[in-house]
Amino acid sequence: MTAPGEPETSRPAPGTRRAARAMHDEAERRARAEATAQPVTTRRAARAAELFDPDAVHARHARPRTWTRAALVAGLAVAAALLVGSSAALTAMVIPPAETVEATMGFTAEPPAVAQLPVPRVEQSPVATDLCAVPDFAAALQSGDDQAAVAAAGGGEAFRAAVVAGSAGCVDLGDSARVWTVVDKLRPASPIDYRPSALVMPEGVRNIDGGALRADAAAALTSLVTAARDAGAGEIGLASAFRSYETQQLTYARHVAVRGQQADQVSARPGHSEHQLGLGVDVVPCAGACGSLDDLAGTAQGQWITEHAWEHGWIVRYVEGATPVTGYLPEPWHLRYVGAELARAYHEGGWRSLEEFFGLPPAPDYAH
Repeated sequence: MTAPGEPETSRPAPGTRRAARAMHDEAERRARAEATAQPVTTRRAARAAELFDPDAVHARHARPRTWTRAALVAGLAVAAALLVGSSAALTAMVIPPAETVEATMGFTAEPPAVAQLPVPRVEQSPVATDLCAVPDFAAALQSGDDQAAVAAAGGGEAFRAAVVAGSAGCVDLGDSARVWTVVDKLRPASPIDYRPSALVMPEGVRNIDGGALRADAAAALTSLVTAARDAGAGEIGLASAFRSYETQQLTYARHVAVRGQQADQVSARPGHSEHQLGLGVDVVPCAGACGSLDDLAGTAQGQWITEHAWEHGWIVRYVEGATPVTGYLPEPWHLRYVGAELARAYHEGGWRSLEEFFGLPPAPDYAH
């Protein structure tokens, strides 16, 4: 509608008005866009100027870094804790507890019992030593001191063991001059008519037949008789001692005349008697008068001899049960001198014959 007095022709047509309105809106839109974009462009320009301004860069880097470093360290610590925790958690997830594994696989934490394997027993054998290479032994043997030789060997048992083992080749059991010699039905004296070089009468002993002995055996018999008397066992007398080869011929012939072939069980043939060595004796009990050989076994003297003769270097040569080895019936009256050390080993070893003691073959019969 026109204002009063305004010409009707000055008003635009409706289409013209719409076009003008659209142009106006577009102009406003562009203005708003330019107004919004201007500050961004300005900020970017200012930032660029700061980057290219050395003074601005210096001022920015000159700011304190204390908080920044502390924050960095704290951050790293937290990250490490998180990492460790994560690793532990991951390990727990991947590797289950031992109890779980044991329960799953069917065994417990305790290892199964294992039976102890048997340990083989190995017997320790003495080191084989050549006894003859021992200086003290060789020297004693050379000088003829049998007791010192046995002592140098380490005692009676050591000497015996060395002989049996074959590690004492210089020891000759057939040497009639040695205290360890063995004379039996297979091993005659050497030479067969051997006679000791020195014979003495034992002191303090009732000597019925006036027999003599080697000096060492005579002293040992005195010791035995004295000890028995002092112990209250009674008196022991000497019935027979050394017999020469010739004397033994007569003795054996008398037994053959009485017993015939059985004589070999009670009497030695010439050259096979221990009496010929000067180391063998026959003893009897005495109580005022002296008894016979057969009387000894049932007396206190006979019991004492069985228990204590070894303490003085003597052994009972022919004992009960040894006939298959020695060839002689038991003779509790026949004693053989071997020296203190060998007698101890003989007694402690429970030996019944010299043949067994030295590991020799039995000699129940003569070779011819």
